Amino acid sequence: MLKKALTIAGSDSGGGAGIQADLKTFQELEVFGMSALTAVTAQNTLGVHGIYPMTVEAVVSQIQAIGDDIGADALKTGMLFNAEIIVAVSEMIKKYQWENIVIDPVMIAKGGASLLQTEATVALKKYLLPLAKVLTPNIPEAEVLTGMTIRTREQKQNAAKSLYELGVSHIIIKGGHDEVPTESTDLFYDGKEFYTFTSKRITTKNTHGTGCTFSAAITAELAKGANVYDAVVTAKDFIQAAIEDQFEIGHGHGPTNHGAYRKRKEKAYL
Repeated sequence: MLKKALTIAGSDSGGGAGIQADLKTFQELEVFGMSALTAVTAQNTLGVHGIYPMTVEAVVSQIQAIGDDIGADALKTGMLFNAEIIVAVSEMIKKYQWENIVIDPVMIAKGGASLLQTEATVALKKYLLPLAKVLTPNIPEAEVLTGMTIRTREQKQNAAKSLYELGVSHIIIKGGHDEVPTESTDLFYDGKEFYTFTSKRITTKNTHGTGCTFSAAITAELAKGANVYDAVVTAKDFIQAAIEDQFEIGHGHGPTNHGAYRKRKEKAYL
């Protein structure tokens, strides 16, 4: 049976991040993708030029339309913009008793634009994180959520423990902002053990939407029944291929190649 994944996030008119990246990833990993828009952005590789949030009623209506008819085997959240939307999304998740919840705490765009209002961070921690099966912050986002400085492995571990105490089942603190020039190390914590995933750092400016794509890949794998660890392994392979097999689009931070993972698998079968 075809599995279904829902993304609750903002729209990226440039196609590299947000719901566009999520839906491309869902398709590549062979799950049926659905979306509920929280905001429309005027965005390209050069930055965010405008943010136009949806009303709470519009967000709720979209989610309800899906929940009442199609359902979702897993869902992820991306840019939620404000506290009111965060609370509403949390209530809808509980209403439909959805369990495979991946939270990508989108706060700042590649160009530096804030994508989450300050007061929304409190709502995120109080209402949404306790519902999360997986939380995927980068280092700056983990610092905001914990109030900690994260530079060392030990500081990453302490931050992961702090986030676990907020009710999150599994935390992945991404290593893209590590200061090591040759590699990037993600830290994965399941409440009992720490695991690390280290990959070669690719010298490129074309990394727009990496966080969206990574969390969407985890969501797709959870929808198909994978456990969290295996979902992360596949997502790591997916995003590494998407970054390595880059193409040039736009004049700024270009998007990743969402088709790279599938094409590599197809080539391996030949």
